[in-house]
Amino acid sequence: MAEHPTAFKGRGAASNPEGRFETIRHHAEDDGWQQAVLDQETPRPCTQVTEERARSVITHNDSPDIHFSQAMNPYRGCEHGCIYCFARPTHSYLNLSPGLDFETKLRAKTNFAQVLRAELTKPGYVVSPINIGSSTDPYQPIEKRWRITRAALEVLAQCRHPCVIVTKNALVERDLDLLVPMARERLVQVFVSVNSLDNHLAAKLEPRASAPHRRIKAIRTLAQAGVPVGVLVAPIIPALNDCDMEAVIEQAAQAGAACAGYTVLRLPLELKALFRQWLALHAPQRAEHVMSLVRQMNQGRDYDSNFATRMRGQGVFADLLRKRFELACRRHDLGRTRELALDGTRFVPPRERSPQGELF
Repeated sequence: MAEHPTAFKGRGAASNPEGRFETIRHHAEDDGWQQAVLDQETPRPCTQVTEERARSVITHNDSPDIHFSQAMNPYRGCEHGCIYCFARPTHSYLNLSPGLDFETKLRAKTNFAQVLRAELTKPGYVVSPINIGSSTDPYQPIEKRWRITRAALEVLAQCRHPCVIVTKNALVERDLDLLVPMARERLVQVFVSVNSLDNHLAAKLEPRASAPHRRIKAIRTLAQAGVPVGVLVAPIIPALNDCDMEAVIEQAAQAGAACAGYTVLRLPLELKALFRQWLALHAPQRAEHVMSLVRQMNQGRDYDSNFATRMRGQGVFADLLRKRFELACRRHDLGRTRELALDGTRFVPPRERSPQGELF
């Protein structure tokens, strides 16, 4: 971890700690000769996108606390820079840091649509709704240029395959021309993640995601277009954004959300140190209180990976969050996320491209 972390505008992490698989550790030491250099303003890290050729794109999940069995993610890393993102530790598999590298050194799977088409064509493929964005956001800012998510949606729409989209970016509105026809056939649902209505807090927690009010507007746009949409109040961070839970649910319901869900903060692996560092920089006066409540929900630890409790926590504070959420949903007549259903009976495997074209 950096000795003197610096908060960068537009970035969530303040340092670039080595990943857990690195064999070399770097440690900065001031010997007195470099003070003039250290006193200069540190340049802001720029976003770098590397093309990646994927060998497979559909991943399978059997975790009992996750309500989907298939998922896909067009990008590795996420430019949104959410400091709480549980996917940050996955960047260690690339020999990159879960810190600034996760939000600045991104991988774009440029052959995503072609590989998806091939996987859907395999004999014995069993249709099940595919979650798009289970790890990194499919509509993060670089999607505006690379359009990989849109290409994947075109494949799914063509073969009438159901999918669920999770995002916190209003860029999802761009693809209404695909989403509306899919919605008519019960092939798509969209969940917009909104965990606070405080623009100042959101700008630090999730610096390059759409502003909270813009996400609420996206919910309204999707709902008015006839696309089933829900809100995810996730993650809830005790003593930081939990006070906004009821207001988020109210505004989302008024905008047309049909259902809601929530999760609590999860801090696996390297994320523990990154989040503590963020608290020290942006919320030093309440940092210890936040972590105390986090530990109360995780049996005295920063994180408990138990499938039965990791999403909602346990203990008095977790029970209070659950009751508040259920009461707010009843007040605004919102269903639970698991109650929604998609139609997988319309699926037609994509046909392999032929030089003779489509004759029949």
